[in-house]
This record gives sequence, structure tokens and C-alpha cells, in this order.
Amino acid sequence: MAESSADRPEAGEYLPYYGKYISLVPSGDILATLVQQLGETLALLRSLSESQADSRYAPGKWSIKEVVGHIIDTERILAYRALRFARNDQTPLPGFEPDGYVRHAEVGGCKLDDLVNEFELVRRANLCFFRRLDGAAWRRRGIASDGEISVRALAYTIAGHEKHHMQIVREKYL
Repeated sequence: MAESSADRPEAGEYLPYYGKYISLVPSGDILATLVQQLGETLALLRSLSESQADSRYAPGKWSIKEVVGHIIDTERILAYRALRFARNDQTPLPGFEPDGYVRHAEVGGCKLDDLVNEFELVRRANLCFFRRLDGAAWRRRGIASDGEISVRALAYTIAGHEKHHMQIVREKYL
């Protein structure tokens, strides 16, 4: 059985850039936070119409569909990093440019319901992965985006990144 993952990562476990996301995550078990977020995010996104999902709060800003696509892509990338580092793979991993991913994802032609279902599947798959980690795996580190980061910091970043973007959806789009 996996060891508790409740410990918040220390500042030396990630680049300062990720601190803005990690700081948004409440204290407690990160797995419980990821599960709770899933329910809240699904409820919010499933309450939106297609026209709302296509809306932008300002010219040049992402639509809600693009925000959801960005959350999905980022969660996949961060979880892939966590997998590599949890398995003690020390190969440095490159960064990624979110705007390019959004531009080429072409989610505008997708139905919101399909994107919401995809987010749910990605999150549930990542929960299965994180639940199986032992204490040593949670503390392992690797290099991504030219900086060291721990597996637990990646899990917290996943949660904080999603929370950050869903706050923007609530405050600026709805």
C-alpha cells in the first residue's frame, strides 16, 4: 500500500515559478485534494452551455474550451514527469510552451462535454498512478524545464495549476 502523500513539498523541491501554483493548494492529503477538485470542476464545467464554453473574457484570451484543453495538456505533461521521476529516470525533461499547445490543440471544434469527459479520465488515471506511490517515490526528484522538481511537488502543481485556471474561469468568464 502506498504511503501517505500529505506532506507539502519544501521550497527547495521545485523552481520558484511553481510556487504560485503550490501555494494555492490547501494543507492535507494531496490525493484527497485532487479528488475533491475533480468533483468541483466537473460540476462547474458540466453546468456551462456550449456558447459559454466558446466565450472569451477579452480579445486574444483563451476560450473556456481552450482553458480546459490547457488544463488537460498540462496535467498530462506534469504527470508524465512524475512517472519518469517516480521510476527514478534521471533523464532531464524539456519545458513546454502552453500557447503553442493551445494553438495546435484545436479544441474549438470539440464539444465541451467531450473535453470535460477527457479531463475526468486524465485525472482519474493520474489518481490511480499517484495512489500506488510509496514514500520514496513521492520524494524522488528529476530535472524538468531546467530545474529540479520532486514527484510530490508535481502532484501539488497539478492541483494548484487547475485551481488557478478554474478561479480565472469563475472570476472572468462567468
